[in-house]
Amino acid sequence: MNWRLCSALEPNTRTRSVRSSIDVQLVRSSFLIRVSFESSDKALAAKVANTLADVYIENDLEARLQMTQKAGAWLGGRVKGLRDAVEASERALQQFRDREKIVDAKGVALGASSQLTGMTTALVAARQKAAELENAYHQVQSVLKGESRATLESIPAVLRSPSVMPIKAAQAEAERKLAELSNRYGANHPRIIAAESDLRAARENTKKAVDSVVSSITREYEVAKATEKTMQAELDKSKSEIRDMSRKEFQLAALERDAQSNRALYEMFVNRAKETGVTGNLQSTIARVIDPAVVSGTPVKPQKSRIIAISLVIGLMLSIALALLLEYLDNTVRSGEDVAIKLEVPMLGILPLVPGRHAKFELQRGFLANFNPAFSEAVRTLRAGILMSALDRPHKVVLVTSSVPEEGKTLVSMNLAFAMSQVKRTCLIDADMRRPSIYKAMGGDLKMPGLSNLVANTEPASKCIHEHESGLFYIPSGPIPPNPSELLSSKRFSEVLANLETMFDIILIDSPPVQLVSDATILAGVANALVFVVRADATPYQVSKGALEQLKRGKAQLLGVVLNRLDVDKAERYYGYGRYFSYGGKYKYYKKYGYYGGKKSKKAA
Repeated sequence: MNWRLCSALEPNTRTRSVRSSIDVQLVRSSFLIRVSFESSDKALAAKVANTLADVYIENDLEARLQMTQKAGAWLGGRVKGLRDAVEASERALQQFRDREKIVDAKGVALGASSQLTGMTTALVAARQKAAELENAYHQVQSVLKGESRATLESIPAVLRSPSVMPIKAAQAEAERKLAELSNRYGANHPRIIAAESDLRAARENTKKAVDSVVSSITREYEVAKATEKTMQAELDKSKSEIRDMSRKEFQLAALERDAQSNRALYEMFVNRAKETGVTGNLQSTIARVIDPAVVSGTPVKPQKSRIIAISLVIGLMLSIALALLLEYLDNTVRSGEDVAIKLEVPMLGILPLVPGRHAKFELQRGFLANFNPAFSEAVRTLRAGILMSALDRPHKVVLVTSSVPEEGKTLVSMNLAFAMSQVKRTCLIDADMRRPSIYKAMGGDLKMPGLSNLVANTEPASKCIHEHESGLFYIPSGPIPPNPSELLSSKRFSEVLANLETMFDIILIDSPPVQLVSDATILAGVANALVFVVRADATPYQVSKGALEQLKRGKAQLLGVVLNRLDVDKAERYYGYGRYFSYGGKYKYYKKYGYYGGKKSKKAA
């Protein structure tokens, strides 16, 4: 577009920077082009844009003038050669017409085609008639040569003859009359003799008529065959003539097309040469400037407000997209709705995430320490849910388990046991004999007598059952046996559990995780109720759902799921659970309902 301007600016680095600042854009839905130039000098910006438009128009005019001159010169030389080609093709066409003596090829071909159609129709009719007579002729010849038992009178063509039909009727009448007279008179009666004479005459007439028809059939058949042969010869001759005529017509049409195309091409070049001569004298510009660039009073770049607004919008959209992606990829259980939708089981209770740094065993005794009122109240709510789940037939043996380790099943079972001990005579059993931990939380050691001793009957129940200062009775795991699963599935364990049911109001069993060993499944078969612990925002719901399916093999009734370590602040923002745990800095909700014990919780560092 601006080749001359660009070539002039090419050698200089400064001019290359000018070219990079030029912007040419089409205005949508119009024939306008917007040319802009960005520069810190406003006068230079306007001058460059106007100069670029003027140079473009001048270059186009000069280029089109040169092309017009070249086209005129080329067309002038081309027209002479086309004129000679037209004269030669028309001369060849006229010579062919004179040589072949063609006046009107189209009319002659049309008449010959009509004649050929008529001859073909007549030949078909002649062949049909000859075929009809041929059948009758062969029947007659067969009878005459003695090859057939039939007589000439029985041939269908003879019987259908108009000359034979009345004579045959007269013969039949004579035969009928003779038959009637024979029944009445004797053979020598004059009437019988006259009837026989009439019958002989009728038969003689019939024979003559039949001979005449047979001769007529032979003659007609011979005439029909001769006619068919003659018409076939005429038709072949007409076809040969028409083929010759078609070849001549084809050659004539080719010559005519050649002459016509040469003349049309010649006329087109003549007209184009005239147009080129006219347009060479009058050249119109390809474009015009309708709005020249003027010196701007305000800068156009950078648009800080627009950049900031676009950045904010893009950042907001990316944040929303990232949040939606994380929401989609998160397959953990984060709320009670997830428990109902993903696990398809009821939710028994929620234990909040306790802020601050606390030791593991400190959290397992969190209900007694009461350092977080919200946590303690959540444990009381969980206790009430278990006690209210079976008022008529209270659950004696409650199994607490989870799908995988570190979900807080021991934390739930111990705090729930401390809460239960305040209202009922409660015993906590540490059935996780692979990784026991209750003895540490209670201040004991691994060698203290416990469940393994009690089931193996190596220690009496008085030494295996220990009492905590809070009033809770507990049975630690005892020395770790080599075969925990066989020990729990033995008959002795069932007897020990039955004996403990007579001693306590409720028994809580802390079992190993379901997905690691089969101990939890075995214990589910001897327990009355089941509490399943799921850690919020940690355990994939597919793992928890698989563990629940595995526990269904036991007879224990699933009371529900305990959602452990739920982030209260996050739940309040996203799920609306914060109102169940918030205590407003001065425990206003608990004071309203008569709760005064406990210490204020410290915020996490």
